[in-house]
Amino acid sequence: MNSKIQQLTETIFNEGVQKAKEEAEAIIKEANETASRIKTDAQDEADKLMKETRIKSADLQKQVESEIKMSLNQAVSTVKQEITRLITMQVIKPSVSELFSDKDYLKTLVSNVVKGWMEKENLDLKVILSESDRGQLESYFKNNLATELNKGLEVAFSSNIKSGFKIGPSDNSYLISFTDDDFTNFLKSYLRPKTSQLLFGEKK
Repeated sequence: MNSKIQQLTETIFNEGVQKAKEEAEAIIKEANETASRIKTDAQDEADKLMKETRIKSADLQKQVESEIKMSLNQAVSTVKQEITRLITMQVIKPSVSELFSDKDYLKTLVSNVVKGWMEKENLDLKVILSESDRGQLESYFKNNLATELNKGLEVAFSSNIKSGFKIGPSDNSYLISFTDDDFTNFLKSYLRPKTSQLLFGEKK
């Protein structure tokens, strides 16, 4: 009897141990599978993140390179424009200033413009010259444009004009300007593209 009880006890014990062992092995297996799955998912997520980071880094590098290139091009263009402007002004400014400082030339120019205008237009005309030229030009125009003065020509002087002259109807409806600044700006706009082409081989 005791032998049977002991045998039964041992059987139950062994079955319990085996079952516990199997359950432990199943738990361990499931834990290993879960750990492996977590590791795989983590690796996949890390690979995905790394791939996205590489793509963003490449895009950022392209953007930075593009902006640097654009900034360099703008800087080069600005320098070229400034060099062109300086050289153009060095060529034009002295020549125009010398031309308008020649009072004989200015007298001839004003006289020709006035006479040509009054031959074609039947209206009172006004010429405005620099106040600084009054002493040299006022008596000349009174003597040499007497006919035109009698026909309605008005000669005036203004401190707002540095050199050259302005001309238009006496009613001041409009004025055409022939000052050194006007000629400088005109020649500058004309010569700047040619100067740039000569300096840098560029057509503007």
